[in-house]
Amino acid sequence: QVQLVESGGGLVQAGGSLRLSCAASGSTFSINANAWYRQAPGKQRELVATISTGGTTNYADSVKGRFTISRDNAKNTVYLQMNSLKPEDTAVYYCNAWGTRIWGQGTQVTVSS
Repeated sequence: QVQLVESGGGLVQAGGSLRLSCAASGSTFSINANAWYRQAPGKQRELVATISTGGTTNYADSVKGRFTISRDNAKNTVYLQMNSLKPEDTAVYYCNAWGTRIWGQGTQVTVSS
């Protein structure tokens, strides 16, 4: 079984930066890729970025050029560097083991205007 724990959320002004972390424990060898999702109040959860074990990345159009997903396989940790944050980036951000129902507890990101 895999457990995911996110950290790094908080309150930041528009234009600022945050880095989220997702630490995996347990049977991490079973993870093929990781993803970050977000869910804003009253909206559906949306995919933000994915990264394979080999480092191939994909991004939602809304975050391309501003967010960077990366991984440290030795630490079993996936990161989401978020730059040039906008108020519309405000959401709870969730880490996911891609293709599974394994989710972290979520971390709140709030961007003030």
